[in-house]
Amino acid sequence: MQNSKLYVGNLDYAVDETELKDLFANYGTVKYVKVIEGKGFGFVELETQAEAENAKKELNGSEYKGRTLRVDNARPQKNRTRKY
Repeated sequence: MQNSKLYVGNLDYAVDETELKDLFANYGTVKYVKVIEGKGFGFVELETQAEAENAKKELNGSEYKGRTLRVDNARPQKNRTRKY
């Protein structure tokens, strides 16, 4: 299965999920957006891999709200086990 989920790094801390969705909506249908508050990064999932690749190509290295974005394919989330 091809991945259409992207990692978006170097975000201004004030960017919210609506703003990020609006930015990526220029490149396709946004299925999912999550901004990790206070960390300066988030995740966006687009409808198709082609849309994700186009967004990655166009937005990686571009400036948004005074910051240079880093856009890459999201890696699968690791299983985290808590040790007590």
